[in-house]
Amino acid sequence: MSEIELKFLLDELTSTQLSARVKALKLATGRPKTRTLRSIYLDTPGHALKKSGVALRLRRDGRRWIQTVKTKPELHGGLSQVGEVENPAPGGRLCLEAIPDAAVREEVIRRVNGAPLEPVCETVIRRSVSELSLEDGTRAELAIDIGEIHAGERSAELRELEIELIEGNLGGLFDIAHLLFPDGGLRFSCLSKAARGYLLAEQGWIDPPLAPRNAEDVALDRAQIAEQAARDVLRECLEQIATNVVVIRKLDDPEGPHQLRIGLRRLRSAFSACGSVLKSPEMTRLNMEARWLGQEVGRLRDIDVVANDIVRREAEAHVDEPGLPPLADALSRQAGRQCDHLRKLLPEARVQAFLIDLARFVEARGWLVPQDFGQTERLAAPVVELAGKALSKRWKKVSKRAHGLETLTVEQRHDLRKQLKTLRYAVEFFSPLYPAKRVEQFLKQLKKLQAVFGDLNDAAMVRAMLTGAEAHGAGDPTAQRAIGWVIGASQARAEFGWAGAKTLWENLDEIRPFWK
Repeated sequence: MSEIELKFLLDELTSTQLSARVKALKLATGRPKTRTLRSIYLDTPGHALKKSGVALRLRRDGRRWIQTVKTKPELHGGLSQVGEVENPAPGGRLCLEAIPDAAVREEVIRRVNGAPLEPVCETVIRRSVSELSLEDGTRAELAIDIGEIHAGERSAELRELEIELIEGNLGGLFDIAHLLFPDGGLRFSCLSKAARGYLLAEQGWIDPPLAPRNAEDVALDRAQIAEQAARDVLRECLEQIATNVVVIRKLDDPEGPHQLRIGLRRLRSAFSACGSVLKSPEMTRLNMEARWLGQEVGRLRDIDVVANDIVRREAEAHVDEPGLPPLADALSRQAGRQCDHLRKLLPEARVQAFLIDLARFVEARGWLVPQDFGQTERLAAPVVELAGKALSKRWKKVSKRAHGLETLTVEQRHDLRKQLKTLRYAVEFFSPLYPAKRVEQFLKQLKKLQAVFGDLNDAAMVRAMLTGAEAHGAGDPTAQRAIGWVIGASQARAEFGWAGAKTLWENLDEIRPFWK
């Protein structure tokens, strides 16, 4: 039996309002039922079951005790899919031989290997359950869980929403989430209760400490088909985006906006690189939403870069220029105002809808277009075919725009910079499919060239931000001198790097593309 559910974390206000929302929408087929669930998760002293991806649970539901084994857990974008095998456990007594599925029973017994089984953690949850129905025939169980997780002397509160599919299409779970939370504020739950309990037992918390999330490598395999690889790449992009949305809302860390913008750029690059198999009206719409959100985040990130990475750097290097520290402080205040704007924007309906729809696109195969009769063949193509075509296409665009590099206009340099970035993201996505040394050699040269274009972009950004009628320091000679200093210094740095751009391009061009 497979259990499929969409999971969100709740705060106290949201959980209180949720029941009223369900009633107002008239989605429930009956009155909600409330009961207390006590669940005990067990494992060997060395946590052999956890290491093999198995969770063993004894649960008391009213007067009944139930033994449950969960296997092959997957949790992406709030969507949990896990194998589940249950049997009665009279008196709350564990009995591995009673597991009804022979393959699961043999696997659990083999993993335990005669070791004693002992409690790792326990959850005590007050669960309110309603059955919901949509007009398209989707039926789902809505569970509002409020309670605690215990591990030894440690305990932590948990408020969680689960929307479990009973019948119908997977996409219906995401439709229900839209209906229940039209105004925003949701947060995906990215860990099972068992995983949270193990964390509490081992590290003292039920959620890893919140921190900006960098992009991570995607473990693609040459045996995958194109659709599987594209899905895995998009899952990684979604995780980076969703995590950093929460980081910006909760933490005062400039790395959060930086990583969110990178995540959005990587997502759009993934859409482009995998466009031959993902192209659909929904992909186009999500790409535009990612572009909009990227622009909102980018405004904050640009101000922060100018204030702290450029102006403050000059202030620290040239303490005899009195106008530089006040200029950095003024820009920092401007960044603070933009951050306040972004923090108000991120919990709102449009951003939440984007995240939910992106998760649906990834997990419910939102790219399928019934009228596209050739799509099935493209989805089933080997991943190396998709990667080769995508990388060749991006390399061709870069080569075309780099022709006559030393004569490029400002606009042409900017266009080439964007194409280099898109190429780099595609290389990073598909790099596990190719020999590491060849990929590293290519990326090393590509990053050197990107650094030159990054300085050019910084110089242009500084000039745009510090000049004009709305710019800081009008009528203040000291401030104007500081602005002139920063513009001059950033331009000099950019031109110095540009002097070596042709050689860097030639070095990159001489490396044989590793994907051919």
